Amino acid sequence: MGFVSFRTLLLPCALVFAASSLQPAAAQSAPVSSQVAAGTPAAPAARPADVSSMEAIMQAVYSVISGAKGQKRDWDRMRSLFVPGARLIAVHTSKDSASKARVLSVEDYIRLADPLMQKDGFFERESHRTVERFGDIAQVFSTYESRHAAADAKPFQRGINSFQLLFDGHRWWVVTIYWQGESPDQPIPKQYGG
Repeated sequence: MGFVSFRTLLLPCALVFAASSLQPAAAQSAPVSSQVAAGTPAAPAARPADVSSMEAIMQAVYSVISGAKGQKRDWDRMRSLFVPGARLIAVHTSKDSASKARVLSVEDYIRLADPLMQKDGFFERESHRTVERFGDIAQVFSTYESRHAAADAKPFQRGINSFQLLFDGHRWWVVTIYWQGESPDQPIPKQYGG
């Protein structure tokens, strides 16, 4: 979703989110799709192949954001991959050398990313993956490479997308994508494909 290398263009957007209400205890055993907070639109139905495995949902995220200059993205497909209330969080270093997080909803991300992706073209692919899983939750460090055209020899950006995933007993969901781009003073470590 870290997930596009034009991340720095998304960062100035300061967002404030209201806290969501707690779900009643009885609702906690229901599938995620039935636990939508009041006022939060339900995700469109996902393609079964996109959410059938951890591998599938990761591929679907990278696929849906990638495309040539002028190509429209299937944003309903994107929406279908994320749990209601999901967040996309970009980390950047400010002028005072402090790391700061910018938090986006899926809708914020789509609104900001769509014109830029269509204008310049954007392809992101995974080059390395490290997975930690316990029960129905997974943390995936996914090293990415971003290009403006699929055939570009060299990426214009690399970094790490930290995906938090949930299996609700029926399908996989993206809960959060939290990312940081590589920089000269912060290269990707070898254990993550650097």
